[in-house]
Formats: sequence, structure tokens, C-alpha cells
Amino acid sequence: MKLKYLLFLPLGLWACKEEKPVINEFENNSIQNLELTEAELYQKVLGAIVGSAIGDAMGAPTEMWSREAIRFDFGYVDDLDSMVREPSPEGTWKVNLPAGGTTDDTRWKELTYQYLSKQDRKELSSKDFANEILNRYTKAIDHYKEIDSFEPEPYEENTLRVAWLQEWAKVAKPYTENNLDGYGNALGKFYGGEMVCAGLLYAPAFGVFYPSNPEMAYAEAYKLSVFDIGYAKDITALSAALTAQCMKKGVTQPEILAVLRNTDPESYFKSRLVGRTSWRIFQNARHIVSEARTAEKPLEMAFELLDKNLQDMPFHAGEIYLQVLTAMIYADFDFQKTMEFLVNYGRDNDTTAAVAGTILGAYHGFDKLPQGQCKKVMEVGKKELDIDMEQLAKQLTSKIIALNNRGE
Repeated sequence: MKLKYLLFLPLGLWACKEEKPVINEFENNSIQNLELTEAELYQKVLGAIVGSAIGDAMGAPTEMWSREAIRFDFGYVDDLDSMVREPSPEGTWKVNLPAGGTTDDTRWKELTYQYLSKQDRKELSSKDFANEILNRYTKAIDHYKEIDSFEPEPYEENTLRVAWLQEWAKVAKPYTENNLDGYGNALGKFYGGEMVCAGLLYAPAFGVFYPSNPEMAYAEAYKLSVFDIGYAKDITALSAALTAQCMKKGVTQPEILAVLRNTDPESYFKSRLVGRTSWRIFQNARHIVSEARTAEKPLEMAFELLDKNLQDMPFHAGEIYLQVLTAMIYADFDFQKTMEFLVNYGRDNDTTAAVAGTILGAYHGFDKLPQGQCKKVMEVGKKELDIDMEQLAKQLTSKIIALNNRGE
């Protein structure tokens, strides 16, 4: 990465040394109902987890920035960088995080993977998932009672953990109580009633849980998209289906993209007068890439065409989805090029890169991701943010193996 000012250098990049990846504790045993071996499954699970964190960490220093501002302060972003930004509930929880630090996009994946690792059946419960969120929220509230300090900092830090989930808790509580009026009212006011990318923050993780089964991944993600409204539910479910398809051994790019048309259990294509909005977004992404590739400056043209499709909110589900698909197709599913496309475009770039990072991390597997970046996000996640990505991958891989081998 080229930085414009020397003031960034003291906080600059860690040495990007290509090192041997983590030791794979899983063997080449076959898994019932899957073409993957245990070792291959672990590579894909870890790839999805770490790939998402890399995308999140690459976008975090410039989250919500315009691309002009990104160019002015950072030049062209092609690697991880440290973060000089105020802590916030949806952003970083610490100031001056080193390169590899992440935001709520990674926290949501961690929460979801923890939830999935505790499941005894493949079929999930939306109320159980809502309770998982409520439990995390109430635990943060209860922690105030354990703080014994005159200084404000511990209270301020805990407030970030409470505020992170407060909008979600308002929806989750009436949902778990079967209070339909309360749930409908809360959902209508969720983040101001905008069609935010709620499910996209966590749903790609469901695809990891259902390797090679995009239909089930879609169905379960759709069922648990209780914070989404409108066609955002379809987009949420498709993100899980794409990830599940990428977990398939030897899957081709056309087979992955075919999921966007062939997986429609809720019959969105039959929607009267409207049809399937997610399909039109995909077609738009294809047209943008096709037109950009004929331009003298393809990347700039792709960015300009995306600009014509901006929503009021950068975290609108449709906008996020369009940018993710455009980037992956433009980069021909190359992990690094996709991350660079999304991060340098700006807008909600940590979320777009985290969604694409999960999908492509599952597609390529951990060993084929940039190992210097993998090392950084894993180290910072564990040391600074209490997120052990290796442990999450081991737990989830073991759970998937157990459920498949017993015929679940």
C-alpha cells in the first residue's frame, strides 16, 4: 500500500512475511455425504472465517469513506493497515488497532459460528438464534454490575458492547416471545426502517455450515433472516447459498453463479409485477463488468457505473449485494483483486469485503489466501479482540463432520 503522509508510518504495516499456514489437525478421512475429506473441509471453513476477517480488516481503516478520500490519504489500498479511528458500536472497539483489526462484521461471524458449533441438528431455529443475540446483549448489560472503577473508561468500553446489539435486541425480544405486533413494530423501526444489510452480516456463515448444499443453506438462512425486510431476505439467503456452493470440491465459477438463478424456494421469480429483484441486481453486475472491460480504464469505469446505483444508505442490502457480485465477477473470483476492488471503491467497504471474503475464502481455502494477511488478522483477532479464528474453525469443522457422519 502507498501512503501519502509520513504520519501513518509509525503505525504502519507489519512485515508481510509469507509463512507456513497453521497446522491442519484434521486428516484425510472421508466424510459421509460429502466429497470433501476432513482436512479439505477444515481448509475451507478456516478460509471462510479468515477470508472474511481479511476483507473486514482491509476496509476498516476507510469504512464509509469516498474513494477520493481513500486515494488522498492512502493511495491505492492493496494490503492491511493500522486504524486511527474513534471506537464505535458497529466499528472498532479499540483506538489505534494494528493492521489486521476488525469491526462488527467479524464479531457477527464469530457470534454465528459460536451459535452453529452448539447445534445438535442441521435444522436451525430462528428463535434460538434470536435468543443467542439476546443472551449476548443481556450479558453485556449485566457486566456493568461487575465493573468496580471510578474511572469512566471501563463503563464506556462496555457501552460499546451493549450498543452494538441494542437495535437487534429490540427486534429479537418480541420475536422470541411470539409477540407479533411488537415484532412487526420493532422490525419496522430497525435502524430507522431502512432495508439495511442485517442478514448479510452473518448469513454467509450459514453457508459454511451446509457445505455443497446451497438449497438447505438458503432455506435455513432465509428462516433466520428475522431482521431483514423485503427482498433483503432473498439476498441474505443467497449469500448463504453462494458460500455453501463454494464449499463444494472442484466447483466451477459458472456452477457457483448458477445458484443465483436455480435456488429460489420462496418463489421470488413469481412475484407479481416485480419478479426477483436479486436476479436483476445480478444481471446489472454482469452488465457493469461487461461494459467496464471494454473501457480504456476498466476499474474506473466499473466504479462510475456502480455510482449510478447508489442507495440512500451505503449499507442498503441491495447496494452491498451489487458491489459484492460486481467485484467478484470483475476479478474473476480472485481473492486479492476482489478485496482491492471493494475496499478502494469505498462506501460500506468493510462489509462488502467481509461478505466477499467469506464466499471466496470458502472457494479457495485457507492455504490459497494471502498468508501474510492471514497471519495478521488471526494474531490481532486473538490478542486484541478475543476472537480465536483457528479455534472457531476447529469447532465448526468438528460439528459439521459429526452431523454428516451420523446422517444429519
